Amino acid sequence: MKKYYYIAILLVSSFTACKNNNNTTKATADTTEGEAKGQQSHGKEVMLSAQQFNTLQMETNVLSKRAMSGFVEANGQLEVPPQNEAAITAIIGATIVSIDVIEGDKVNKGQVVAYLSHPTIVQMQTNYLNAYSRSIFLKKEFDRQKKLYEAGVGSGSNYQKSESEYKVSKAMENGLGAQLKLLNINVASVGSGTIFQRIPLLSPIDGFVQKVNIKTGQYVDPQTELFEVVDTHHIHADLMVFEKDVHLVKEGQNVTFKVQSMPDEELVASIVSVGKTFEENPKAVHIHAEIQNKKDNLIPGMYIQGKIEINSKRSKVLPEGALVKDGGKFFVFMVAKENDAWSFKPMEVRKGNTVDHWVAVNFLNPIDTTAKFAYNNAYYLMAEMKKGEAEHSH
Repeated sequence: MKKYYYIAILLVSSFTACKNNNNTTKATADTTEGEAKGQQSHGKEVMLSAQQFNTLQMETNVLSKRAMSGFVEANGQLEVPPQNEAAITAIIGATIVSIDVIEGDKVNKGQVVAYLSHPTIVQMQTNYLNAYSRSIFLKKEFDRQKKLYEAGVGSGSNYQKSESEYKVSKAMENGLGAQLKLLNINVASVGSGTIFQRIPLLSPIDGFVQKVNIKTGQYVDPQTELFEVVDTHHIHADLMVFEKDVHLVKEGQNVTFKVQSMPDEELVASIVSVGKTFEENPKAVHIHAEIQNKKDNLIPGMYIQGKIEINSKRSKVLPEGALVKDGGKFFVFMVAKENDAWSFKPMEVRKGNTVDHWVAVNFLNPIDTTAKFAYNNAYYLMAEMKKGEAEHSH
């Protein structure tokens, strides 16, 4: 009987131990599940402090839209319309006595750019003054003969002679005065006896001085180009399109292009005219496009490389640096600012075409058009998220 008592105690102890062991296993499973949930939540977000954000030079912005297919490539250069550039020349041969501008200076229409001097200029003023004075004298004589003729005491021949002499003299005065005006000389001042030793050379348009082809003391002929002034406000893209692509191009299409001096800056223009004649070498037509986002440092003659969008369909795009591949899938990071920190949450996307370092992206779910995304360092953000997951798992 005593023997069975010990067996009963042993069975009870075994049952209790098994029960405690089952409870321990369940508790361990619950703990592991909780850790897994915490790790998953942690891995859905990367936090950067303001200092980290600035150190990494993070760039954020909303989605862009671009044409990712249907292009015609076209090269050319920047130009300005003929009416927005001017060559300044001297009306007569003269000597440069002073130069008031240098290359790059902004000038207004009518502003003095240089002064000229020559004995001929003084002689022209003297001739005008003589003609002006003679016209005054002959006008008085004409008026006197007219009164005598109308009163019946003067001869008709004297009246007609004085009239003819006055008109000839007046025509001479007007002609010499017109010449002085071309030289920018104040005719009224000359008529009152003032003789100018030098004359101003004026800019005919607003713009910037592009070339100065003279120096002080130089004698210049009338046909010599002294200055070149360009108004860059109306600078545009002049592109060449080859014969095989001309039928695809029309007014109103957008053109994206870059200039060598700003390789990271993309400019956008809209076609305003398509040439109607072919250049022979190479056989192509000129396309003129008005630049929409002009920069102050654009200069006529700059070489440009462009693409004409012949397909109006535009896709949502992000820079290449905004995408990262992980486990056969592509992700981008949505950005939100939380106080002084920045939150980056990964979002899976379908990757499309890549054009000029821009990638077409399709989101699995609709997104807010105002949402901002990381434009760079996606690889780093993914690595940080992976590192956070690994640290948490330990």
